[in-house]
Amino acid sequence: MSELSDEQRRCMLRQLSEAPGVPGYEGSVADCLVQWLDGIAEPTYDGLGSVIFRREGSSASPRIMLAGHMDEIGFMVRRVTDDGFIKFQTLGGWWDQVLLGQRVVVKTREGDLPGVIGSKPPHILPPDERKKLVKTEDMFIDVGAADREAAEKKLGIRIGDPIIPHSPFTEMGDPDFLMGKAWDDRIGCALFADLLLRLADDEHPNTVYGVGTVQEEVGLRGANTSVELVRPDVGIALEVSIAGDVPGVSDQESTDELGSGPSLLFYDASMIPNLKLRDLVIDVAEDNGIPLQSSVMPRGGTDAGKMHTHGSGVPGVVLGVPTRYIHAHAGILSVSDYLKTLDLLTALIRALDEDTVQSLRRH
Repeated sequence: MSELSDEQRRCMLRQLSEAPGVPGYEGSVADCLVQWLDGIAEPTYDGLGSVIFRREGSSASPRIMLAGHMDEIGFMVRRVTDDGFIKFQTLGGWWDQVLLGQRVVVKTREGDLPGVIGSKPPHILPPDERKKLVKTEDMFIDVGAADREAAEKKLGIRIGDPIIPHSPFTEMGDPDFLMGKAWDDRIGCALFADLLLRLADDEHPNTVYGVGTVQEEVGLRGANTSVELVRPDVGIALEVSIAGDVPGVSDQESTDELGSGPSLLFYDASMIPNLKLRDLVIDVAEDNGIPLQSSVMPRGGTDAGKMHTHGSGVPGVVLGVPTRYIHAHAGILSVSDYLKTLDLLTALIRALDEDTVQSLRRH
């Protein structure tokens, strides 16, 4: 297999989106990537579970690391109450307001267990309490258990079991728009897998490492360990960007919009991009007629934050696919944006030869 058809690509996106993979439990996502890259690149793993795919071009160097994190935000069983409800630990950055009433799946030793996030009903609250946001610690997950014994013995629930947001992959009225969970950051994983499939029939003057990292949402941990094995000369994080084309978002907050192409991140709390690499991305986009959006993220970071500080320093940059409603049960993105990001990434890889990469380090 090399270049994916539209049907194959949508199948891969569906599988990656629907795969369970909260921080620390990313094995199903890694298995999905291994399946799609079978015969294209052999997988190796770091000690935390990040999966590394190597594709050598016409030269063993420079080494280009493309990181997409496999984990999604989710939950973990913290304890089971006497009356059989689950109190949970959040994994990653959740906004309490988006949680209530959402369906989840508890992954137990007995199998998948459906549940719903609940709280005290508003109908019995006094008026002053109804106006207050419900805090995560006051929420619970109802799995239909009669009591703690039934939950633990019959249903197989254990402390530490992962809990996955339930949000089936859906093509919207306009099939260019896809709704699903975990686009942050399964879309980054899809990008490097799609690229490696393209490179099977394409010359490139470097060696490319597609890395599915673990535990990004809880501290960029997988990037910190996998970069030790790859030892890259250039690090590129493949991510979502925060789409601002929804009511109430100002241009000061976000100018990214669906349908207008990939986004180049100019700043986040973990990294300021290498200026020459940043300019190279802009030039490559212009030369290939690819529209390029720009974004700034004052809070939060990406795997590039760990890659660019490896060793004596690595030129790094972040490319994002604009996505609405990240860090919620369901997000929306555009296939056309994804394809333009893939085209930009392909052209950029072709441009990163030894001389070009060496020039990125000279000031």
